[in-house]
Amino acid sequence: MRPILMKGHERPLTYLKYNREGDVLFSCARDRTPAVWYADTGKLLGTYNGHTGAVWCCDVSWDSKLLITASADQTTKLWDVQAGAELFTFQFKSTAKSVEFSVGDKLAVIATDSFSTGLPSAIHVKHIASDPSEQCGDSVIEFSPGGRSNRAVWGPLNRTILTGGDGAVRVWDVETMTLINESDKETGHQKAVTSLIKSVDGSHLLTGSLDKSAKLWDIRSMKLVRTYKTDCPVNAVSLSPLLDHVVLGGGPEASSVTNDSRAAAAMFEAKFFHKVLEEKIGTVKGHFGPINALAFNPDGKSFSSGGEDGYVRLHHFDQDYFNIAI
Repeated sequence: MRPILMKGHERPLTYLKYNREGDVLFSCARDRTPAVWYADTGKLLGTYNGHTGAVWCCDVSWDSKLLITASADQTTKLWDVQAGAELFTFQFKSTAKSVEFSVGDKLAVIATDSFSTGLPSAIHVKHIASDPSEQCGDSVIEFSPGGRSNRAVWGPLNRTILTGGDGAVRVWDVETMTLINESDKETGHQKAVTSLIKSVDGSHLLTGSLDKSAKLWDIRSMKLVRTYKTDCPVNAVSLSPLLDHVVLGGGPEASSVTNDSRAAAAMFEAKFFHKVLEEKIGTVKGHFGPINALAFNPDGKSFSSGGEDGYVRLHHFDQDYFNIAI
């Protein structure tokens, strides 16, 4: 594969997100300016200017009309995707670390977490108005999950919220805001959870952690299904929508990397595992630093990676990839 190198950010990448059709790709970085690209050619379409801090996460609505971004400037912003215009700003008292639209795009769940303010992590649910002029900033739901939580996503049918952060993955009932399930302490992550995504059908949850592993969970029972072990901290994970493949990315902090360039390059690879067999089936090299973001295109024929080096690398799979024998 010959990747397309997309240079539009001045600081390390933090998050990547395709729209439902897979024709555009949104990228977030520490440089405060989310960007949108053509997913086929890697051409920069535009940027969203308004944040004053690193942007940690984003999501795009089902119809690709709305973008929502979470930032270290203690805000979450709604944007008009096509015009690039800022529609509304939700204000918080600490860093907004993750955001996701609900099924139907009528709600958004936001996780806030901050060392500097001393405030506990919190989960906020905001109503998303169909008419931006009627949008308000009030929270429909707000609660503290206990411990540190830097990731939150919706469970099946928007009835639950799943959170991760301090090693545990927890499931919360939306109506009562009570804890209804939690990952097992022995089989679960032993260090902070860095990434948390759902499978396309919503049946499974994939988590990555600083404990050098990724884990696949049954989203309803929170039983551990599979574990994928690597030789460095995992910063990002993604699930193929087409094949039984899982891709992991990460790497140690640049300051802790030895002078062995080959060893360092191996740590910065995107690592592919067979979802069922837990075996590593291949790697993709290229980044000059830890991989912080990964995403499969919804058609399963390409994937993108974002690194500490400020580049987004767009990889279109060769035909050989689809013929891998296990």
